[in-house]
Amino acid sequence: MARETTRRSKGRRSPWAAAALIGIGLLITGGVYAGASAAMAATTPETVTNSALAAEDGKKLFQANCATCHGLDVQGTDDGPSLYGVGELAVHFQMSTGRMPLQMQGPQAPQKPVQFTDEQITAIGAYIQSIAPGPTFPDDEVLDGEGSASEGGELFRINCAMCHNVAGAGGALTEGKYAPALHTTTPLNMYAAMVTGPQNMPVFNDMTLTTEEKRDIITYLLWLQDNESAGGFSLGSLGPVSEGLFIWIFGIGSLIAITVWITAKSN
Repeated sequence: MARETTRRSKGRRSPWAAAALIGIGLLITGGVYAGASAAMAATTPETVTNSALAAEDGKKLFQANCATCHGLDVQGTDDGPSLYGVGELAVHFQMSTGRMPLQMQGPQAPQKPVQFTDEQITAIGAYIQSIAPGPTFPDDEVLDGEGSASEGGELFRINCAMCHNVAGAGGALTEGKYAPALHTTTPLNMYAAMVTGPQNMPVFNDMTLTTEEKRDIITYLLWLQDNESAGGFSLGSLGPVSEGLFIWIFGIGSLIAITVWITAKSN
């Protein structure tokens, strides 16, 4: 009898054992749930949420500042073109250079001080991209300036120099239009101009200039920005016009002055 009692006392569990088991089970369950929630959150791209929020903010900004000319549904009006298919890249180019909002109607939208912050421009671009998709931002590698400057220079002279000047100094076009200078243009806006064709510029799609060729052109233009004229004073890099004017005023003027001086001395 005593042996049976001893056996029962040894096999009886402590009253705290059940509570401990429940606690351990709750901890394990909670840990698994927290880990699963974190994994699901990690698989949900944060950029999607940010893009959705940016697009919603961009819609409000667009309706308040742009819809008067481009229409509430970006379908365009008599005062502004439709934005279907322009994409966020065109929005960034036009707004980050101050060309939009347009100050007044004219042959060409001039570059002027920027009226919106980078965040606001990004939001408006995200809104346009969400309802009327078009060209978007390139990979960072395209804009890194590590392409071939020599190849880019040749491509630039063939495709761009007739308007922008071989040194990227810009030039006059017809009917009061002009090709702007590229000495302060950012790599992103160089790419955006080639892809979207703003103002009078043609669109250089991948059939005309590949992405690698665009990278080379950007590299060449960045090289021009970082290197002064090897020949000395560039006179605006406007070619024979400014050079001829300089020779006419100072060269011939100096000859006339020397002739007058010699004549006065001989008399």
